[in-house]
Amino acid sequence: MTKIMAPRDMHGKVLEELGEENDKIFVLSGDLAAATKVVYFGRKFPDRFLNVGIAEQNMIGIAAGLARVGFIPIVSTFACFAPGRTYDQIRQVIAYSNANVKIMSTHPGLAIGMDGAIHQSLDDIDLMRELPNLVVLAPSDEISTKKAIIKAIEHNGPVYVRIGRKECPTHFSEDKEFEIGKGYTLKGGNDITFMAHGSMVDIMYKAAVEMEKMGVSVRVIEMPSIKPIDKELILKAATETKGIVTGEDHFLYGGLYSAVCEVVSSKIPCIVKGVAVNDTFGESGKPDELYKKYGLTKENVIEKAKEILNI
Repeated sequence: MTKIMAPRDMHGKVLEELGEENDKIFVLSGDLAAATKVVYFGRKFPDRFLNVGIAEQNMIGIAAGLARVGFIPIVSTFACFAPGRTYDQIRQVIAYSNANVKIMSTHPGLAIGMDGAIHQSLDDIDLMRELPNLVVLAPSDEISTKKAIIKAIEHNGPVYVRIGRKECPTHFSEDKEFEIGKGYTLKGGNDITFMAHGSMVDIMYKAAVEMEKMGVSVRVIEMPSIKPIDKELILKAATETKGIVTGEDHFLYGGLYSAVCEVVSSKIPCIVKGVAVNDTFGESGKPDELYKKYGLTKENVIEKAKEILNI
């Protein structure tokens, strides 16, 4: 594991690189190009970049129109604005039309920190995964973010990519192929499974290492593809371990926890506990302080695991 680059920085870097190879890529920004890092693309390819301004609903409509004439539009803004402010437009002109638009939202969850509750998008995965035709990806680090963006652009259809703000250790291998619909076992184990996306992957990995010292064998799965989700890997974990703890910087309901419960309840019921924000809005604060207050911690992951294992 090496701390290299924040996922949002990779977002800007890889789009700039892909812009050289594919002249159909067209980036739209909701007046946040510096923060989302698409400013690099805009400087290099000004004829394929548009700052729409604070008009996110219009930005979605423009993206749908560009897709109609053969471009691959990338909509870039904070997750609180897309899908937060643009759900109806995404539903009507992107999902319903199956338009080839990529929505790349940065700064999701409590990790946006000091911007406060109204900017903390904790329901974006819920909103996006319920819409037909949409693929939903939530990579964890700079490597998986790069690979997820490449796959999103290759995919013929609408994709929502949730991209983290802060630097985090890498767990996704450079040698590993990223596939839409696949999860990845980062660490083997037979007693219990930890499963996460985004910034919670590193926290759950550290919790697993600590539980190993207690004599508990923990399987750790990174699940960057929320929709479609890797049902086979989830059912394998439900069969081979005593339960699953999910982790995400998102509301408990509607995200990974709900998706995993939907899978196991239909085939192999097992105990699933979730570490997430539980039916409350956040507040202003530093990301690490907020993670502690709302229970997105290594200690809470271990506590949930102990409840399942009755230890």
